[in-house]
Amino acid sequence: MLILAVDTSGKHGSIALARCNVRCEVMEVVPLQGGTFSALLVPQIAALLSAHGVSRKELDGFAVVSGPGSFTGLRVGLAAVKALAEVLHQPIAAVSLLEAVAQSGSARGAVLAALDAGRGDIYAGEYDVSSHRAIVHQERLLTPDEFLKSASGLKVVTPEQIIANLASEAGLAMERINRPQSDIIARLGWKKIQAGETTAPDQLEANYIRRTDAEIFAKPETRI
Repeated sequence: MLILAVDTSGKHGSIALARCNVRCEVMEVVPLQGGTFSALLVPQIAALLSAHGVSRKELDGFAVVSGPGSFTGLRVGLAAVKALAEVLHQPIAAVSLLEAVAQSGSARGAVLAALDAGRGDIYAGEYDVSSHRAIVHQERLLTPDEFLKSASGLKVVTPEQIIANLASEAGLAMERINRPQSDIIARLGWKKIQAGETTAPDQLEANYIRRTDAEIFAKPETRI
């Protein structure tokens, strides 16, 4: 099974091509520069496939980061995957970046995956992690104080130095990892496809966790 994985959730994204059978062998990971996703994502996908002599018709499935992250970036990645999956009639696995963080650490059991959400907030996902999968309990947007309260009794896993410092200063169990790239997304997506945890193109949506500015600042409806 050939899997194309896409992550356009942050300042730096990536795409990956993986051949997954008994194991998932990642053929290549290509980094993407934030701010260029809309112009370069599709050409980069075409170049990646061409470099490995693969036609898009040979793709058997897609794994894409559905959030949390940049509103614009996520939309670009999801739109590209939706279009390809719809044309090729192949499955999509939507992968939370917080799940990828939780799975990338060495911790097992109760884990709190954390990412910098900007504006002084933290994206936090509580997972029960085993060697095979991570079961999500909840994903939320938290203030630093709320994060510290929620992390009590859990192992914090994060790629963010600012969050690692916050957890360490509070005496929490913590592991700092490298930010997951599309090789991790491909492997998690493959597991989801095997388990039948797929999404149809018309049902694929971003999981922003944070509301958009348009929602936050929208004027309330005037009732007459």
